[in-house]
Amino acid sequence: MSWRSAKLDKMKETATEVTQLQELLDAAYERSTEHLRNIITGPRRLDAGELVQVLTGMCTLNLATVTARGEPRISAVDGHFLHARLVFTTSASAAKARHLKKRPAASISYVDGERIGVFSHGNVEFLTADHPDFAEIEAHLTNHYGSSPSSWGDDIVYCRLQPSWMVGYAFDKSAVLETPAR
Repeated sequence: MSWRSAKLDKMKETATEVTQLQELLDAAYERSTEHLRNIITGPRRLDAGELVQVLTGMCTLNLATVTARGEPRISAVDGHFLHARLVFTTSASAAKARHLKKRPAASISYVDGERIGVFSHGNVEFLTADHPDFAEIEAHLTNHYGSSPSSWGDDIVYCRLQPSWMVGYAFDKSAVLETPAR
């Protein structure tokens, strides 16, 4: 099996989802400040295909929510990039879940030192067992963890960020992107 076909086997994104992700990335970059564009320059900007390649497996995400008094809160969650969306689970009794139920706007970042940075804003949706995407997400997570997150407690919730803004950065793309063996 070639590198490309092995990598594509891990990716869940369809060609349409990658195209839509690229449109989101381009629009977000165009709306970004000059300061951000001076940091995330062309050679450091990750495109949709590259993001799909680097965001495989579990990524520790920084999730920012807002309290009822408008105070920011940040916490970490195990995140997975599936179908060009960040998904995570948590306990319904966690502060972050309570915040998101009342105020679904959130910011999420994934940062690996200077190697990779992915920053996104949007609204979090809660996925219940009757949601059409739930079974696939639960199967992916069960495969990754060896047990279903639903079995970890009585009140586990599945969440997915529907992004309205996202950018991706790699200080040195060659250090984070796999290249085919010659």
